[in-house]
Amino acid sequence: MLKDMVRSGWSKLKNISFLTNAAAEEACTYLTEVLKTDPLQLTELDLSGIELNHQRWEKLSAFLVDSCCQVDKIKLNNYEMTQKSCAVLSTVLSKNTILKEMNLNNCCLLDSGVKEICQGLKKSTLKILKLSDCSISEEGYKALASALRSNPSHLIELDLTGNDPGQSGVKQLNDLLQDLKSRLKTLRFLGPAADQACQYVRGIVGKNPLLLRELNLSGGELGDSNVKNLVPLLLDKHCKLNTLMLRNCDLTEESCSSLATVLRSNSSLKELDMSNNNLQDSGVKKLQKALENANCRLEKLRLSNCRITEEGYIALASALRSNPSHLIELDLRGNDPGQSGVKELDDLLLDPYNSLKTLRFLGPDADKGCQYVRGIVGKNPLLLRELNLSGHKLGDTRVNQIAALLQDKHCKLNILHLCGCRITEELCLILTSALKSNPSHLRDLDLSENEIRNTGVNHLCDILKDSHCKLERLRLRGCKMTDEGCSAVTSALKSNPSHLRELNLSGNELGESGVKNLSDLLMKKSCKLEKLDLCGCSITEKQCLFLTSALKSNPSHLRELELSGNKVENTGVNQLCDVLKDSHCKLERLSLNDCGITDVSALTQSLSKTQALQFLKELDLRNNKIDDSGKKLSDVLQDSSCKLR
Repeated sequence: MLKDMVRSGWSKLKNISFLTNAAAEEACTYLTEVLKTDPLQLTELDLSGIELNHQRWEKLSAFLVDSCCQVDKIKLNNYEMTQKSCAVLSTVLSKNTILKEMNLNNCCLLDSGVKEICQGLKKSTLKILKLSDCSISEEGYKALASALRSNPSHLIELDLTGNDPGQSGVKQLNDLLQDLKSRLKTLRFLGPAADQACQYVRGIVGKNPLLLRELNLSGGELGDSNVKNLVPLLLDKHCKLNTLMLRNCDLTEESCSSLATVLRSNSSLKELDMSNNNLQDSGVKKLQKALENANCRLEKLRLSNCRITEEGYIALASALRSNPSHLIELDLRGNDPGQSGVKELDDLLLDPYNSLKTLRFLGPDADKGCQYVRGIVGKNPLLLRELNLSGHKLGDTRVNQIAALLQDKHCKLNILHLCGCRITEELCLILTSALKSNPSHLRDLDLSENEIRNTGVNHLCDILKDSHCKLERLRLRGCKMTDEGCSAVTSALKSNPSHLRELNLSGNELGESGVKNLSDLLMKKSCKLEKLDLCGCSITEKQCLFLTSALKSNPSHLRELELSGNKVENTGVNQLCDVLKDSHCKLERLSLNDCGITDVSALTQSLSKTQALQFLKELDLRNNKIDDSGKKLSDVLQDSSCKLR
């Protein structure tokens, strides 16, 4: 009744006392002076920043535990708390059943002070406890978790923003949140933006991201806006992520700006995967600024299939030169750097001051093929226009790797020589399939001295027919082809003849149909063949007639003709003379070694006093049993227009 009178202001009494002890009365008097109001009328008491010595702490405690006190919320912010003052508050918590909220923000409690308060929490009915920026570490977090497990029925909100719990401290309270017996619903470690991000991530992965070393958000509809919202979480000191995976998340250069901020500030992040996003060169340039920053500790960066071109590659190389000490792995598969982009990063790999050890442009097989070739030729094949592996026993594994390399869009080879590499019909299919997917660069292909036979040649024909094929030189010497294979090659070339300048089919059984198809090729006006090698192709006098007829109809391009080792004989030579007599013929080299020739009178006659003599520089008639007609060659040699060397 008296208390009600005092609260209502009805009483005129000045010296009435109803508190249970002197300390409580003194505290009440002191608080009245400070607050300018009777504390018995209050349900909320704010003493933040007011000077309280140990004696006053004791009096305040006596007041708060008195049955007359109705304060259910107390604020004691911004104090340099001692262990003794914390012990006083512990007593209040254990004895006061009215108090529901205590705010000790910005008080330097330390772990020792928290441990004192935890003793009171074990018996308290407190619902809200705020301890932000109180210099609490892992040990203090563990003490709080232990206290709340022993008394799980009351506390519903705990604010620890601005303290550093370490991973184990976070785990202790995170486990407490999952405990069905605990009523704790709100646990704050972070600022509002970081806390929202934490809740968002938890909703996706089902775990508290503060406990994770690896966060994989790949494949979700994340978008730039959500990445931006994640930044406060990634920048928070509680976040200890080593690996962040954001593959195929519909990201653009905007996300690169957001993550660049993180890379400049978060030294714990060691691996970032942004593959399969539309980052482009502009996005890479945003990351470049972060990679150049000395605070960036990133070790692995994956940017495969991000639409990066030469400009982006050059930006990355520049960044890694200016800050070379950390990044050890860079994945750029599925992008197109151009030759200069490849060279920039290739030079970076060779730089002794750079830590980069793994640079991926290619798929696994292509990468192995690249390393194998580099071991042989000493250079990166992606920077070469010419590759000669002739004489190396490739085998199944190596052919598969080289095929993968040839198939990759980074490979810009113009010349490929694989002579004598033990390539079989089956392996030829693998190689030609690779070349078919990327045929536009190749100008010179040598598959000589491999047993590719007719089946292998048939696979090759798919490339020759392709309108993108610009092959200028094709060598298939000694590939164990028969009439069928030779016919397939020449038929394929007929459909796309305008680029071919050199064809070598020597050492194969050309056969009658093969020669006929070849003759059809030579007759086409679009055929620009300059060098034809048919050495040892079992060509007879009859088949020679087909060839010479074709050459006579289109003689102006051919410069070298190799017919050695065939049964051309005198009849074939006589037919060939008709070509030499043509005023359009510009043949410079003619080889008829071991062709069964005995009479060269027609040959000398066709050369003598004709335009052909002005162009022919080499004539090979070795291993022929030439009769007296050979003497007439001296007349040819004496001719002033003769250019024979």
